[in-house]
Amino acid sequence: MVTQGTSGSSLNETPSGERTHIAFFGLRNAGKSSLVNAVTGQNLAIVSDVKGTTTDPVRKAMELLPLGPVVIIDTPGLDDEGELGGLRVKRALNVLANCDVAVLVHDSTQDFTPAESELLKTFDERKLPYIVANNKADILAQRKEGVFYVSALTGENVSALKERIALLAKKDAPEKHLVADLLTPGDVVILVVPVDKAAPKGRLILPQQQTIRDILDAKCSCLVCQDSELPAMLQAMNTPPRLVVTDSQVFGRVDAVTPKDIPLTSFSILFARYKGDLRTLVKGAEKLSALNDGDKVLISEGCTHHRQCGDIGTEKMPAWIRKFSGANPEFAFTSGGEFPDSETLKEFALVVHCGGCMLNEQEMKSRMARANMAGVPIVNYGVAIAEMHGILKRSIEPFKLS
Repeated sequence: MVTQGTSGSSLNETPSGERTHIAFFGLRNAGKSSLVNAVTGQNLAIVSDVKGTTTDPVRKAMELLPLGPVVIIDTPGLDDEGELGGLRVKRALNVLANCDVAVLVHDSTQDFTPAESELLKTFDERKLPYIVANNKADILAQRKEGVFYVSALTGENVSALKERIALLAKKDAPEKHLVADLLTPGDVVILVVPVDKAAPKGRLILPQQQTIRDILDAKCSCLVCQDSELPAMLQAMNTPPRLVVTDSQVFGRVDAVTPKDIPLTSFSILFARYKGDLRTLVKGAEKLSALNDGDKVLISEGCTHHRQCGDIGTEKMPAWIRKFSGANPEFAFTSGGEFPDSETLKEFALVVHCGGCMLNEQEMKSRMARANMAGVPIVNYGVAIAEMHGILKRSIEPFKLS
């Protein structure tokens, strides 16, 4: 059963970064898009007898039972031809960076091709869970023992395919928390949320929403205030809060008024631990004080948003880095799905990434792996800002990294 997701503006919709990403790969005319439609129960992908109908990855957020919230991705054919076709194949393979489960759709009336075999090898190298769905079983003259057959046309084994996807997605998946594992029931957490011109009108941003939900799931309570109200809130409490979590942009001010015996961290650092590797990002912060004039620094954000005066990525972060390092590096910027490959990253001295709240764990770790392959340090906003304010040690103490 499939329930179509609501529009991306819905406040009740599970964020894309928290959904299981399921990608369908295959050669042109393997019936890949037809199988995607059969699995989702709707016309997500355009189907045609013409080779190469799917020219770009097509994504759709929805509920896929028995798994739950997912993002289904239909990709271009792996055997596309010509210069434009090569770009399409590259885009298809780029989907691997944020894929949690892969489905290779093979035309069971044909022999396996080198492109398909190479893709399976890539799945194994990346330790990516996958299923080979041998499609067009309805026209197959003879079947092999032990092979998983499906038919997008008749619906044969489509339900079984969904159940196999669900098993792979849930297999050995550890339960992860943003903050709940740092708390015990009954604890109180203060969240410091500045409301400035960059804040969305009438609502909280995603990291703040998710942190509140995780606190509530832990049977704990949270108090939310702006940094200007924090001193009065702390003074009014009979018992100190278990933890203070702040927006990175006001890290310095919050640190100054929060007693040293109260643990303090940021939303961005929580996400660094939740979706990436906090140790690697803390190590990357060391490069901030070792930048030289002319060094290239990449500032990358996982989402796209309207740039405003005082934007943290394009204005505040470069200014803070120049002041802290005493150098004048060059800055480059990427956003959304854009992120360089490891070869391109070699030209940079440092990567400074956002918290990654809009990216799934697979994508965030893929970006960190590309930086590591290039030998380039990577740090995220929260860790970088804490380092530049001289409070990194305090902000990571709650996680006991040593």
